[in-house]
Amino acid sequence: MSTPADSTPAHGPGTGGRLPLRLVQLYAGLALYGASSALLVEAGLGLEPWNVLHQGLAELTGLTIGVVSIFVGAAVLLLWIPLRQRPGLGTVSNVFVVGLAMDGTLALVPDAHALAVRVPLMLAGIVLNGLATGLYISARFGPGPRDGLMTGLHRRTGRSIRLVRTVLEVAVVATGFVLGGTVGVGTLLYAVAIGPLAQFFLRMFAVRRAPGGSTVVAAGQPEGAILSG
Repeated sequence: MSTPADSTPAHGPGTGGRLPLRLVQLYAGLALYGASSALLVEAGLGLEPWNVLHQGLAELTGLTIGVVSIFVGAAVLLLWIPLRQRPGLGTVSNVFVVGLAMDGTLALVPDAHALAVRVPLMLAGIVLNGLATGLYISARFGPGPRDGLMTGLHRRTGRSIRLVRTVLEVAVVATGFVLGGTVGVGTLLYAVAIGPLAQFFLRMFAVRRAPGGSTVVAAGQPEGAILSG
């Protein structure tokens, strides 16, 4: 996740005079995204597609999953150069804030062993991830590195957003699984639920921010933008 996520300028109608609020919304959303991903890690019932890859690489390298997320995000951002994608503040911030928030949350949340605890953690992680996605995307500071890779490939290849997203996510899940990343019911539930959840929260935050109750921000959000950060 139609038009690409970065097709509407960050300072478009209804956004220019709300810079402080938008900055709070951006960084709160990114921090919550990292925290929600950490809850899925703690639940141990399956991760989002890109975090399956991050966890697998963490197992391979001995680095924390948050640090791996930062390195992968930076590497993906380099792929924007041949795709002629232009990063925004939100793009660069995404690389660092999500990974740091993930590691910080993992350091604070105690290990969960009982299934009665892990299932609620999984559900909370998925819902909060959708809320976080709505927050940071509707701030309109540019897509995340992985979202931009998807929309860039969509533009260059002419293939549909849905196809490009599917190919990318299957590739990262398969690679991450081989490396030791966790795939499970949480991965499947995330795939089914994140689109509707993120779209719901996109509309909620757009309505709250835009003057006159306009949903101008939500209207410009493609389904393809609703990926991992």
